Amino acid sequence: MKILFVAGDPKPERWTALIRALLPEAEVLAWHPDSPPVNADYAIVWQPPEALFEQEKSLKAVFNLGAGIDGLLKVRNLPGDIPVVRLEDAGMSVQMAEYVLHQLIDASRGLDMYRVQQQDSHWKIHRPIKREEWPVGVMGLGHIGKRVARALTGLEYTVNGWARSAHEIAGVRAFAGNERFGEFLASTRVLVNTLPLTEATRGIINRDTLSRLQPDAVVINVGRGEHLVDQDLLDALDTGQVMRASLDVFSREPLPEDHPFWTRPEITVTPHISARTLRDATLEQITRKIRDHAAGREVSGIIDIGRGY
Repeated sequence: MKILFVAGDPKPERWTALIRALLPEAEVLAWHPDSPPVNADYAIVWQPPEALFEQEKSLKAVFNLGAGIDGLLKVRNLPGDIPVVRLEDAGMSVQMAEYVLHQLIDASRGLDMYRVQQQDSHWKIHRPIKREEWPVGVMGLGHIGKRVARALTGLEYTVNGWARSAHEIAGVRAFAGNERFGEFLASTRVLVNTLPLTEATRGIINRDTLSRLQPDAVVINVGRGEHLVDQDLLDALDTGQVMRASLDVFSREPLPEDHPFWTRPEITVTPHISARTLRDATLEQITRKIRDHAAGREVSGIIDIGRGY
């Protein structure tokens, strides 16, 4: 069995050594554009170049190093006749839940007010939180979205969920399909985005979406930067429809130094760290799936290229 590691890491040995340890029966190679074809059986990739698929014609499956596969789907010659497998969790969903909880609690508890008061040595106690004033809506109810929603219900927030298809999650009022999107938004003050990026979801956080949220809305985007129309968010902040936003993903990364998000006090900017790939857990999952696929066993996480997730 031959496995190619294709991720643009300047130190690929950090990954290939662990893959060899987990799959000692395999020959593991780090791909380089100048390398000759090796007739690999499997490729473990992150945003691979088209040259990979021009050279390697014997691949039996491709395994993505992340849960988000929009970058992989941009590869024009990605084979359509073999399984393309995304990463399922591998320690990312709990990180995402932590991030969302932190941003929500910071907003709902008004902790920024206390930070300002500390600067002025000012002691003042504000009224306690009323959770019914902070209904949360989670867009996207895949593995990560479900974990986020469950974490929120554990702290007794009102939680709504919206996805393309129907889901049942204990303690969550779930909405499905475009026909119920407006009802979902009207029930939501804190909008949390965990959607995959597809042509149907690109720009979904726009002027119309933001205008349908409850007053003094909060936006937490941990999906993809392309889900958000930047200027529409800035306009919603200017009018007061949105009171604050926490953004971890952006259409251009790194976020350009002259982007207005940097200087808006109502916006928290973090550099795509809400959920980091954990190398050990990631490769344990991927190598287990490679072994299963090679043995003819069913593999989970295979994406539908037509749907984009």
